[in-house]
Amino acid sequence: MTEKRKVLGRGLETLLPSRQAPIATAATPSHHGDTVHQLALELIDRNPYQTRTHLGEPALLEMADSIRATGVLQPITVRAVPGGRYQLIAGERRWLASQRAGKATVPAIVRQVSNEQAMEMTIIENLQREDLNPIEQARAFERLGREFGLTQEQISQRTGKERSSVANFLRLLRLPEQVQAYIGGNQISFGHAKALLALDSPEAMVKLAERVLEKSLSVRQTEDAVGNWIHPTQKAMVKEVRELVVDPNVREAQRELERALGVRVKITDRKGKGKILLEYSSLEDFDRILSALRGK
Repeated sequence: MTEKRKVLGRGLETLLPSRQAPIATAATPSHHGDTVHQLALELIDRNPYQTRTHLGEPALLEMADSIRATGVLQPITVRAVPGGRYQLIAGERRWLASQRAGKATVPAIVRQVSNEQAMEMTIIENLQREDLNPIEQARAFERLGREFGLTQEQISQRTGKERSSVANFLRLLRLPEQVQAYIGGNQISFGHAKALLALDSPEAMVKLAERVLEKSLSVRQTEDAVGNWIHPTQKAMVKEVRELVVDPNVREAQRELERALGVRVKITDRKGKGKILLEYSSLEDFDRILSALRGK
């Protein structure tokens, strides 16, 4: 395993040094040697760099029950900000669950970090937990590049992700918002999304994404559908031409039946063989068709 792939395994505590909290709090050393402070929940602000959007209320309530029984076993990580307050770096679920459990304080390790370091630590924590859906990961990588000027190679080195993987996630942001919402809602997978990216128009991407949902297509079936869209097969082209070219006699027969029955009629004829499709929109239409077929 390369050194780059070991980044995520080292843990957040090895990335940056800790420091003493600037206010007097009850403090005890942790098993890592860091000083753990009991900070008031009301003094802690949400992490502005949080990339996870779906925390799940049932899971938070379950964690709150555990905290009422045994307390918070793993301290959260914060940094001091102006005004005597603290900003979350890691442990948002423990922070929120502690609030729901009615706690006044939470064990915390205070670190002195920059904006960039705080954002990196947030992303790494989420990647370690595999909490992010593909769109959340893509937006996190995009934010690292946009706000801190990091290249894909630098993002790869900082997060432990392969550069090709970072590039693939960033490509997801080329998809229309509607398709991104399908991915974010786990309705279609990362594999489906990669297949849709081969299309050259947002309209085509949306249309095929909807077909994936409607027909529950696999990734392989989606790849085939994309290929047929880009390079229509001869069979599909012939079928399309046949549907466009209707024999005049067949067309006239359709019209006569429609006038006689009062419903839409479609006749498919292939060298004297085919089928007649009658469409009805009410029970009255249905009864009229049956009466006509019975000769009444």
